[in-house]
Amino acid sequence: MIVLISLGIEGTAEKTGVGIVDSDGNILAMAGKQLFPEEGGIHPRLAAEHHAKWIPELIPQAIDESGLSYDDIDLISFSQGPGLGPALRIVATSARSLALSLNKPIIGVNHCIGHVEVGKLDTGAVNPVSLYVSGGNSQVIAYESGRYRIFGETLDIAIGNCLDHFGRETGLGHPGGPVIEKLAKEGSYIDLPYVVKGMDFSFSGLLSAALREAEKGTPMEDICFSLQETAFSMLVEVTERALSHTQKDEVMLCGGVSANSRLREMLRTMSQEHGAKFYMPEMKLCGDNGVMIAWLGLLMCREFGPMDLSQTGIIQKFRTDEVDIPWIDNTKSYLKLSDDLIAKGAESNIVKTAYLGESAVLKDRIPKGYRIREIDDKIRKARTKEEAKLLSDAKRAGVRTPVLYDIDLENKSIVMEAIDGPMLKDVIDDELAFKIGEEIAKLHSADIIHGDITTSNILLEDEKMVFIDFGLGRYSQLKEDKAVDLLVLKKSLQSIDYNLAVRYFDSVLDGYDDKTISNAIADIESRGRYTH
Repeated sequence: MIVLISLGIEGTAEKTGVGIVDSDGNILAMAGKQLFPEEGGIHPRLAAEHHAKWIPELIPQAIDESGLSYDDIDLISFSQGPGLGPALRIVATSARSLALSLNKPIIGVNHCIGHVEVGKLDTGAVNPVSLYVSGGNSQVIAYESGRYRIFGETLDIAIGNCLDHFGRETGLGHPGGPVIEKLAKEGSYIDLPYVVKGMDFSFSGLLSAALREAEKGTPMEDICFSLQETAFSMLVEVTERALSHTQKDEVMLCGGVSANSRLREMLRTMSQEHGAKFYMPEMKLCGDNGVMIAWLGLLMCREFGPMDLSQTGIIQKFRTDEVDIPWIDNTKSYLKLSDDLIAKGAESNIVKTAYLGESAVLKDRIPKGYRIREIDDKIRKARTKEEAKLLSDAKRAGVRTPVLYDIDLENKSIVMEAIDGPMLKDVIDDELAFKIGEEIAKLHSADIIHGDITTSNILLEDEKMVFIDFGLGRYSQLKEDKAVDLLVLKKSLQSIDYNLAVRYFDSVLDGYDDKTISNAIADIESRGRYTH
């Protein structure tokens, strides 16, 4: 097989990178330069100027490091998006100029997918659930149905931005992450908002609360400890939910925030609790770099060929799930449960038991080793109590749920009726999708937010739907909260079959029969980190 060589140019934000990789996966060169602003955050114009200055110097530096000549390069790859518009335009212009001057083919690639693919290249991971965290991105990514799907993402700011913003506002400096990590080692816990909405998370409220604590004079070590523990617990919980839903047996951490040792520890612990393998690429490949762009360029070019110059415009809001990924084999190994478990969810273990002679299941909210005790106890107790009430209230709203037999708040467990039937994800069709919408409408009419409506949390028994796992449930009259509830289902459907997901979700909305909900869903989706 002919070995091809790709030169990749990265510059979506403050880091300028040039990398050279061959099609056997050998990293031949890696050069980079980072912008450190004197004050404030990363200004798009300054980032663009930084790239314009350094790209012409980094390209020959990478060529020299590789020991190659310019004639040896077979492909020019560049980060097409997502990122800062002015910065992306400098990168794209540089790539086009280089390709034209060398008479070489060119291809633009998705920056986020680059992080995942170079992580797989470096670690040997095959088909992981990936937590990608950086200054501009926070996503839980896993391959399903031909593309990388975003199972969870920030609803506002990215985790790196959150930490950096806190650092700037409190005088800790930029970047904030390393200083916060250092101070956190000497801190104690104070209560801060823990915001997980379905499969997504939000950091703006957490950031505001942390800044208020700083204004009150709360010791900085305590704020940093609590900010870090709360934010990272949210990230790991959503990753755990994606792992549970997909049943994959690999977890990977990537992106610049991977530098935080506490986040690595938490994600590794969660993976071990689920019997999954944990991976993280070496640190130099976690941050933005040209190697990941060069490698993804080779993968994309092998499948689709190079781009015409007319196709190389930037895509500032380039979503991870917009790219076909034909090179992944999704039939790899999956998590295997022990014999005593019916299911192992993100919230709890589901164990066979009996109650007064009746077949039953025990939902045991086991302690999470990755969370500190203060956060873990608070969440487990609150969710156990709320779930018991929601199960009963949902039944009164006309939605079938397991019969509640017993609740143990001390041990954070619930005993309930055993439901004998398949998960909806294994049997769904258009008719069932319509009925799902009808049932969700009943819940929402009673102001019940399920919180985790996936096709794994709806069972079919005697041709009737049974809604289970109200562990993230709550009460709300807000249209937005009801729309978020439906969005969780939408993402779940996409993981079954993306082509059918649109049709099934349309049927769900038909059954729901509230025209205003579509507008609310569209509004929420438009606020996504990258939508266009």
